Amino acid sequence: MPPPTAAPLSHRQTLRLAAPIVLAQLATATTGVVDTAVMGRFGGAADLAAVGVASVTFSFVYWAFGFLRMSTTALTAQADGAGDQAELQAALLRALVVGASAGAVIIALRPFVAPIAMAFFDAASAVEQEAAAYIHERILGAPAALMGYAVTGWLLGRGQTRRLLVFQLVLNGTNAALDAWFVISLDRGPAGIGLGTAIAEWVALIVGISALVLPGWQRGGTSAAVLWDGPRWRALFAANRDVLIRTLALLGGFAWFTNAGARVGTSALAGNEVLMQFVAVSAFVLDSFAYVAQREVGLAWGRADERAFGRAVRVTSALAVGAAIMFSALFLLTGPAMIRAAVADGAARDAALRWLPWCAAVPTVGVASWQLDGVFLGAMRGPALRNAAIVASALYVCTDLLLRPAWGNTGVWAALLALYAYRALTLLAYWPGLRAALSRLTVAR
Repeated sequence: MPPPTAAPLSHRQTLRLAAPIVLAQLATATTGVVDTAVMGRFGGAADLAAVGVASVTFSFVYWAFGFLRMSTTALTAQADGAGDQAELQAALLRALVVGASAGAVIIALRPFVAPIAMAFFDAASAVEQEAAAYIHERILGAPAALMGYAVTGWLLGRGQTRRLLVFQLVLNGTNAALDAWFVISLDRGPAGIGLGTAIAEWVALIVGISALVLPGWQRGGTSAAVLWDGPRWRALFAANRDVLIRTLALLGGFAWFTNAGARVGTSALAGNEVLMQFVAVSAFVLDSFAYVAQREVGLAWGRADERAFGRAVRVTSALAVGAAIMFSALFLLTGPAMIRAAVADGAARDAALRWLPWCAAVPTVGVASWQLDGVFLGAMRGPALRNAAIVASALYVCTDLLLRPAWGNTGVWAALLALYAYRALTLLAYWPGLRAALSRLTVAR
């Protein structure tokens, strides 16, 4: 049974949970930086391009499987809040089974992945050959990478964000060491980068399970009947399906943004790509509050505690909004200097400077959608997340088609801001139903 009372979530506790997540997110971002740096220093232009092309392929595939982390976080937090030890452990085991199975399927498709991926890129034959070698090696880590999503989701769902950071540091540190060995010492080029990353994913998984999960594991804490319970598996697949559709819809929206910039012109596209790095940095930080909201809402949902739910939403959102406003101000104040220092091409630099104010508005406008995502994920309201993402993305495309012909790249950015507003508004439409569902749980308890 859940504890009769729980300490109210404080701002300090939220920051304590969020800080390791921010560091883990930044560590994740450095993986690609290390791969690029090693290949750029010790390889040729074709090698560097090959790593870039192949990395994008894996980023797309693995990002689509992000539902494993999201659903595991929510289900773990709900089981933790309900005091259900058997389901708490079963949530991880089921996610590990899904990750291992999906990874095995990806490996089985190994002969086809590289040709399909290369069909989307207009790259030279030398680049395609090296990229295929990278894919051929890195794909061996697919089961470990996807099972790693389960581990990180479970740690986050339990509020063990420091262990989450350790997991990511093990992955990145091992990857960096193996990159250096395979490329510098063994001269294996892009294939060595791919193999090093695959081995690092297996090392991180082994360390994560043995050192971060098992020390707190209760033997006999779950049973085969609970683990293989049919209704729970059906609920898991339904939730994963809905979150996957939501993710793909949003991915399509961001792909549309890139293509919209390209239709305006090369300079606009280049400037937009520079500005999206600002957006990515703010998202690394602001997502941490959404992750904490997901964990705390899941706990409240498992306890059927409306008061804890309300406080989780208020505390995490207040900190997120404050951070978002700070980022917007920071981009406006320091963005021009950073753009001038980092962008050599005059046309791209001018484009980035011109549309910087629109970019600076993204954190403040987008924070509501990010927080609501965390809340609805914590409550595991899959249909609401799926439907909201589809509607918001469709409205975004219509808005871009309406504004871009008259406003050019200004219309592209205005439509992107509208996308964040649409995401928030469509989720808010489901808010009464979310609260009603929690009230029914409270009455049932």
